[in-house]
Amino acid sequence: MEDSLHWLATSTGQTCAEMELLMLSGGVLLVLVLSLFLAYWFWPGALLKAYNWYWRWRLGLVVRFSYSGSYRFCYSSRGTPGGATPSILLLHGFSANKDMWLPLVTHLPRNQHVVCVDMPGHEGTSRTGVEDYSIQGQVFRIHQFVRSVGLDQRPFHLAGASMGGNVAGVYAATYPTQLSSLTLICPAGLVYPKETKFINHLRNMEQSQQEQQIPLIPSTIQELEDMLALCCYNRPNLPRQAMKGLLSNRIPNNNFYKEVFKEIVGEKSRHSLQDSLHLITAPAQVIWGKEDQVVHVSGATVLQEALPNCQVDVLENCGHSVALERPRKAAQLLAGFLSAQEVGRDDAKKRS
Repeated sequence: MEDSLHWLATSTGQTCAEMELLMLSGGVLLVLVLSLFLAYWFWPGALLKAYNWYWRWRLGLVVRFSYSGSYRFCYSSRGTPGGATPSILLLHGFSANKDMWLPLVTHLPRNQHVVCVDMPGHEGTSRTGVEDYSIQGQVFRIHQFVRSVGLDQRPFHLAGASMGGNVAGVYAATYPTQLSSLTLICPAGLVYPKETKFINHLRNMEQSQQEQQIPLIPSTIQELEDMLALCCYNRPNLPRQAMKGLLSNRIPNNNFYKEVFKEIVGEKSRHSLQDSLHLITAPAQVIWGKEDQVVHVSGATVLQEALPNCQVDVLENCGHSVALERPRKAAQLLAGFLSAQEVGRDDAKKRS
């Protein structure tokens, strides 16, 4: 009888403990669901940042900081240098950040050493003054970053999109021995045989000398929708809460974006890449969206004529935001270009 009572007491105690554990687990789950619900409705910007954190974690990208004196760079990276192909450094466009490259990195080989840096003043990189926001100023800061993380120990591949493409091209002209090769994606900074409505709009803004809304710096949901329509041929169909999150993350930086924009379209920077083309010696690849409404695809012809053995790929049904609209194709082209360069170098060594 005592044994039966002991077993019953023990069994009852275990059941109670299991129920308490189940209730605790259910409570934790409820808190998580409630937190997500509240974030979705009240803090969508924070939810988007959390999503990007999860995406980086899933890809094996780790966020790090490096310093050049008191200047801080924020970047994400995956892998280690010294693999079969050179390290890749990715430079994002105006008002974006290192996470712009997440869709493209998703489709790169897992063993590829890749580094995505926040450009000067953007996201986690130091925000100083206009001297760092011109194209030459950004080139100088990116060179500091290269040295701070040891990318200068061996030639690396540099890729940039839009403003980042302008910076990448001028970097290649300024520091030719640093690079093994170069990829320019819809780069700014050229004299285009044909101009887009966006470029004409900028010219009219400059001539009127009146304060006007800059299409790439939205401050309302409608302006954000217009910006996405400008940058994407296939505009992402985002829920309204996601749009609110994007906007809430951008608005606190709008005055900074205006500073940067003024510098990169000013006389000193607007044709920086065009003026540097004759100094670029690295093997070059150009990727451009055929329906680009920001900078005209005719710029690809300018690069093809100026750069010897330049590989040009024009993507159908794609606008300015190549890494967002055609990430798989862009990653395939980039990886293929790197592999071809390595094969070429191996053949040259055998012949010598």
